[in-house]
Amino acid sequence: METESKETTVHRLRSIAGHVNSIERMVADDQYCIDVIKQIQAVQAALAKVGELVLDGHLHSCVTTAIRGEDPSERERVLREILDVYQVAGK
Repeated sequence: METESKETTVHRLRSIAGHVNSIERMVADDQYCIDVIKQIQAVQAALAKVGELVLDGHLHSCVTTAIRGEDPSERERVLREILDVYQVAGK
């Protein structure tokens, strides 16, 4: 992962961690359920964005290297790996 993308990703993850801690406090303080759900949805959206950033980095580094490489089994492995991740996530 490029340094700039890595820094952006780490920053987003730290922000998400702060939001999760806030949700924990909201639950402990018996905050209104819909407010808690809205915060959970915000964290889920933020995690999805981080997933996109990591996938983009992976596609532009590991996958590109494998596709340009000489080893057809490595190409297949990398492509299968991506498919497996998204098939599991979609279930």
